Amino acid sequence: MPLPKITAPTYELNLPSTGKPVKYRPFLVKEEKVLMLASETENPKEVANAMKTVIKNCVLSRIKVEELCSFDIEYLFLNIRGKSVGEELAISITCPDDNETNVTVNLNVEDIKVLFPEGHTTEIEVGDDITVMMKYPSMDLFLRQNFEGEQVDPYSIVAECIDKIVTGEEVYEGSDCSKKELLEFIESMTSEQFLMINKFFDTMPKLQHKVMVTNPKTSVESEITFEGLGDFFG
Repeated sequence: MPLPKITAPTYELNLPSTGKPVKYRPFLVKEEKVLMLASETENPKEVANAMKTVIKNCVLSRIKVEELCSFDIEYLFLNIRGKSVGEELAISITCPDDNETNVTVNLNVEDIKVLFPEGHTTEIEVGDDITVMMKYPSMDLFLRQNFEGEQVDPYSIVAECIDKIVTGEEVYEGSDCSKKELLEFIESMTSEQFLMINKFFDTMPKLQHKVMVTNPKTSVESEITFEGLGDFFG
């Protein structure tokens, strides 16, 4: 007689980038084992691959996980982990007023959101009737930068994130252009135009949470900002 199958609960959240609902489940023992073994290797590439595997396995909606943007990935993984091992995070920090006293901050995963800075836009008018429409870094680019330790050339990052180039009635799809063509387009910009493109990355939405912490030794209260997965699990 076959053993009974255990059905994992399912949950739903809205992707920060689009607002579209996504169904997911907690990671199971087999996925927890994948994460644990990858962590024990202390190899960033192994950790990246394990994280990719867990997200792919746990997302139940029919979406291309590899094409999700970086802050969607962070938000998804944070919530998957929260439903898997507990929604309370205990994080040890050093009080900034004396840089020596350690305190523990307790955070609830449900309180952690993606911040959308004011004035952020994906459409950048660079002049000469040319508008560059940007897309957010993909999952693969995010993992390469944050977990695999790859030093990605900043111009290559911009090239990978160009969605469309619009001039007059002409629309050039970034996916239809070669990387060489996109890099040549970027290199033809003035410094001022390139700074306009960089503002897209500087103001890009990010996983962020702020708390007030009181130093028990000095009674000084300080604001602490957690930003990105590294701050929540580092």
